[in-house]
Amino acid sequence: MKKTLCFAAALLLALAVSAPAQTVAELIKAGDDASDIERNDQKALDSYLAALQIEPGNYEALWKASSAMVDVGDVIDVKAPGGLEKQKKLYQDAAAYARKAVAANPNDTNGHFQLSAALGMYALGLGNKEKIAMSKEIKAEIEKAIELDPNNDGAYHALSRWHRTIAEIGGAKRLFGSILYGKMPKGTNEEALTYMKKAIEIKPEYINHHLELGRTYLVVKNYKEAAAEFQKCLDLPETTGKDAMYKEEAKKELAAVQSKLK
Repeated sequence: MKKTLCFAAALLLALAVSAPAQTVAELIKAGDDASDIERNDQKALDSYLAALQIEPGNYEALWKASSAMVDVGDVIDVKAPGGLEKQKKLYQDAAAYARKAVAANPNDTNGHFQLSAALGMYALGLGNKEKIAMSKEIKAEIEKAIELDPNNDGAYHALSRWHRTIAEIGGAKRLFGSILYGKMPKGTNEEALTYMKKAIEIKPEYINHHLELGRTYLVVKNYKEAAAEFQKCLDLPETTGKDAMYKEEAKKELAAVQSKLK
């Protein structure tokens, strides 16, 4: 019996030693599958980070790790103890990985877009003064992403959000910003609508495009079009790990806007 157990243990050890480690390409593929098929952003992030342990300068792993960090951060319950701090840290780390990606390959759209996305999500949680200070770099990264790929729907989405956010900083705050920083960035809700429609033209099945278009229509008090966009969010099939969250948000937005249409 002891000989049998010893043989079995030796066999397991031999198999473990001989099992080939996953390559960088295999780990990135595993991350893609976790994101696209399983819709598990944390699992995807773990795979991309594992790839970077082997090859720290791998461009694809860098920008995809940044993207996954933003996705994981988006669904954190910021009202839970430590939730807000955890989310901010993820966005900061996402920006750091995106900067490394841009340094590794400055001529691809994904690194620039992910940098704009990470910085943009982090900036949303800041005051207007800080948003203004970060706005120039965020916009420059978005525009570089579009220059490198005119069909980058995520970049048009980000540019739309940028315009809406800057447009919300008006009046005295705009004057204050001009005094502190010189030329104040200009953003309009009309351009926000234009760019989000462009994102939808490129990728009409992406729920978050419609959710944010609906929210921009709310800002300009076009409640009928806002309601139509929120309804589209509910009608479209889920394609990402965050779509259930987007649908829940759209459901609440639709209920609120329908009261304005009565």
